[in-house]
Amino acid sequence: MSARTAAAGSRKRTKPPAEPRVVEESVKLRSFSSPSGDIRLGSRVSIAPGTSIRADEGTPFYIGDDSIIQDGVVMHGLEKSRVVGDDGREYSIWIGRGVCLTHLALVHGPAYVGDRCFIGFRSTVFNARVGADCIVMMHALIQDVEIAAGKFVPSGAVITSQQQADRLPDVTEADRAFARHIVAIGEVEAASAKSPRVVRSEPVTNTANETSYSNSVTPMSLNTNIRSQVRSLLSQGYKIGLEYADKRRFKTGSWLSAGFIEGTREDQVAASLETSLRELQGEYVRLIGVDPGAKRRVLEMIVQRPEDVPGEPSRTTTAVHAPSHSNGNGNGSSDLSVQVRSLLAQGFKIGTEHADKRRFKTGSWLTGPSLESKSESAIIRELESLLAEHGDEYIRLIGIDPIAKKRAVEMIIQRPGEGYSPSNNGSSSYSAPSSNGKASSIGSSAALSSATIAQIRSLLNQGYKIGTEHADKRRFKTGSWQSCSPIDSNRESDVISALEACLREHSGEYVRLLGIDTKAKKRVLETVIQRPDGSTASNGSAKAAAPVSEPSFKSYSGSSYSSGGGTATLTSTLTSETIAQIRSLLAQGYKIGSEHADKRRFKTGSWQSCSPIDSPRESDVISALEACLRDHAGEYVRLIGIDTKAKKRVLETVIQRP
Repeated sequence: MSARTAAAGSRKRTKPPAEPRVVEESVKLRSFSSPSGDIRLGSRVSIAPGTSIRADEGTPFYIGDDSIIQDGVVMHGLEKSRVVGDDGREYSIWIGRGVCLTHLALVHGPAYVGDRCFIGFRSTVFNARVGADCIVMMHALIQDVEIAAGKFVPSGAVITSQQQADRLPDVTEADRAFARHIVAIGEVEAASAKSPRVVRSEPVTNTANETSYSNSVTPMSLNTNIRSQVRSLLSQGYKIGLEYADKRRFKTGSWLSAGFIEGTREDQVAASLETSLRELQGEYVRLIGVDPGAKRRVLEMIVQRPEDVPGEPSRTTTAVHAPSHSNGNGNGSSDLSVQVRSLLAQGFKIGTEHADKRRFKTGSWLTGPSLESKSESAIIRELESLLAEHGDEYIRLIGIDPIAKKRAVEMIIQRPGEGYSPSNNGSSSYSAPSSNGKASSIGSSAALSSATIAQIRSLLNQGYKIGTEHADKRRFKTGSWQSCSPIDSNRESDVISALEACLREHSGEYVRLLGIDTKAKKRVLETVIQRPDGSTASNGSAKAAAPVSEPSFKSYSGSSYSSGGGTATLTSTLTSETIAQIRSLLAQGYKIGSEHADKRRFKTGSWQSCSPIDSPRESDVISALEACLRDHAGEYVRLIGIDTKAKKRVLETVIQRP
């Protein structure tokens, strides 16, 4: 043993390592543990198999009373570096009383670990002081710092500066409970290694211990779905609250608030959530995600039902909140065939629910027939039959994830008073009132055109994020757009639903669609999809524009819609070549201008300036240029690219002739 150790060292040792000094016989040194050198062990110290505690270079080590060293722990020290222990003497490593070093932890001297500390799996402490009652979670690095007593180091943290150490949060009761559980597991493992027969003869005792823990330690008893939702909400900066209701209130949708959960750490929120679930056992409890900036709900999820037991997996029902779910403003949907195709492609099952006006107000939906077919056309036919049967009721389409056993989509596809007539191709078609009071047939979506939906699909396929902005007439003229609620989903159906909610919420205003490249942090698309006169890409009520050379979906001002084939087509007064030039000039940082001239002035080269264009946004520039073209119809208009630094023109090109 000693010969092998000497051969493995960096230099030849002049004397054999000293044996550990044991204060009492109560020290438990397991088989295959290898403490060597000047190690001073307190009473009731437990050292598990597979540890490496070598005090033959950096020396001495001190391990206090009731400390536990679990399997795989490594304790080494530098030769000349020391820390001052609680007894005032110098040590390479000082481990206080009641400390737990868990599996594969590395403590490399000089290091001080205070009383009752917990060092998690694979964490490293080097050249550092960890105060008493601290909890260090898994895979953490603590180096060259001093951590005050009672601090919490989260998993994966790298604490290498004193500023980081000073900002660490305090330990909570949930953290202590978790540490006690790990210590208890270590004691059970130690007992198993010492007397395995006793453990096998009393399996009920061990099971009872584990069951007791799972019901008492808060962070571990929430199911994975709830914890992932909590983690997602916290990462996006949302606040988390709770609401509860008994069976009577649940039927009428009369929820009572249980307040918000304070804290930004997942474990703290999970602990508070589990405590609330225990207090509200026997009632319905739902989790609320709230966007504090937009002052709206982004999530409503039932996390407990009267028959559930805290600590056991619960059937959860999730609904992404939209304004139409709580009021009667109307909830448009995308084309039924598109929506059904999307759900089937993702492997979801399709169900339906219906409610009259009274039940709709209380949220008491009645389950409709489940659509078991995998054929899109068959499902569409069944949906059309259901819509015709319940023509005076609300009907919503349900997308169900059969693996997670939860709802993925809840979308209202019919409201009372909406006429219904099946289309020739088997897709749904509704009659909705237009802005002039007359009914107009909408074949694809209650608010979005097929062109807009195609743009959305294209953006999502390229990995871009979708956003929206709105502006009233005054703000539109100045280019002062305001952001709508963020759209975080990358599912086409969710994005379309959110866009339609935005259109309804800001009816009578301009609304534009944004395509955002999150990596490059820039916009790749800006296009207006609604105007104050009610014109969108779905109702064909926009004003006619001047003749165009070719269509462009990038521009919107002065747009028109062709009704050929019954499909709305967005066109522009600018050619794609002109738009490409504008995009190129803006990308190079040039300013855009325009000039006009009648035939007489054109012959003499006496151009007159149009209104200046101050915005660097492509959509604003296109809007201003098209306004200039309309104002000076019958004249020459030319586009100008201006280098503001060099104070010279870089482009002059005629974009309109009489």
